[in-house]
Amino acid sequence: MNDLAPLLTPEGRALLDEVRDTDPAQELAVATRLRRDHPAELVSAALGQARLRQRAVAKFGAEDAARMFFTPNGVEQSTRRSVAAYRAERLREAGVRSVADLCCGIGGDAIALARAGIRVLAVDRDPQTAAAARANAEALGLSGLIEVREADVTEVDTSGYDAVFVDPARRSSKRGRIFDPEAYSPPLSWAVEAALKAPVAAALKIAPGVPHEAIPAEAEAEWISDGGDVKEAVLWFGTAPGTVRATLLPGPRTLVSRGLPDPEVRPVGRYLYEPDGSVIRSHLVAEAAEPFAGGLIDPTIAYITADTLTPTPYATAYEITDRLPFNVKKLKALLREREVGVLTVKKRGSAVEPEELRRKALPKPHGTASVTVFLTRVAGAPTMLLGHPVR
Repeated sequence: MNDLAPLLTPEGRALLDEVRDTDPAQELAVATRLRRDHPAELVSAALGQARLRQRAVAKFGAEDAARMFFTPNGVEQSTRRSVAAYRAERLREAGVRSVADLCCGIGGDAIALARAGIRVLAVDRDPQTAAAARANAEALGLSGLIEVREADVTEVDTSGYDAVFVDPARRSSKRGRIFDPEAYSPPLSWAVEAALKAPVAAALKIAPGVPHEAIPAEAEAEWISDGGDVKEAVLWFGTAPGTVRATLLPGPRTLVSRGLPDPEVRPVGRYLYEPDGSVIRSHLVAEAAEPFAGGLIDPTIAYITADTLTPTPYATAYEITDRLPFNVKKLKALLREREVGVLTVKKRGSAVEPEELRRKALPKPHGTASVTVFLTRVAGAPTMLLGHPVR
């Protein structure tokens, strides 16, 4: 049965409005009161949807989230609005006017595409998920541009559309997150075949950790981060085959591969640059370091060092004040001496967990000073670099 159906009735919609801002701590009391006038199942469904809407604000914004309908998996797996809007704009600029959105989920990407003026066929085989996508298109006034179809995407004819967008399932109820692209549902090979048939362009959403060797030669690969967090990787077809890029949102700011060799390893300078995650995932550390002639602190570590400060959107700069061999007792004494009360721990190339070091090195604050400690390797040696972000 479609669990959303009762919520789409006038009684269900009125109940959703009533429980919209319910504090989770007050749910039991609110449910007890409402069940005097409404069926228990409807009250439970409304409160559950209210919780999902509250969680969805981070991805969709308060205005859209308050009107949309969600499933638990839909909230977790849907694309952040800013990322979906960026991708939709790329397709619009490529001349796309219609898209077959395969594995559409609750419709987050379909919504972004429609808002870009693109006609969308949104397909998902799960009845409840497809119902949510249909309800969302209607709730946001986009049903004229979005057709939702409950079907197996591998059986859908996409020949009448300029482009295809495929967001295959990368999680399993039994195995959790799936890392093998051929274990996606549908498999990456099927999605690539569908993409190559698209008349204008295609985009395939994949996991950011996909091996570069799994990227087809016909594709452009793009890693996207939003607010410093890597959100996804996209394989583009019909754009620039063989190109690799890292895109940072908001912006967008895009770093494009130029085939540069890895930066040389050099001694730690005054500044340490921590590349954005999309830069690291796309293997574009050399391109990020090139403008300020940065070098690596270790051939296997994606930290860049330089003697001069050069503003860059692709990395966060830290001024390094101390370099120590890994030694918790020495670090603890140094933090006490400098009256440190706030300790930020970052690691790359170290087996030590940041929370473990924080607990041992700063069991209690000694003052108001703050410091960032990098647990890493310098020329192969376990090292602690102390510093602070450059404002």
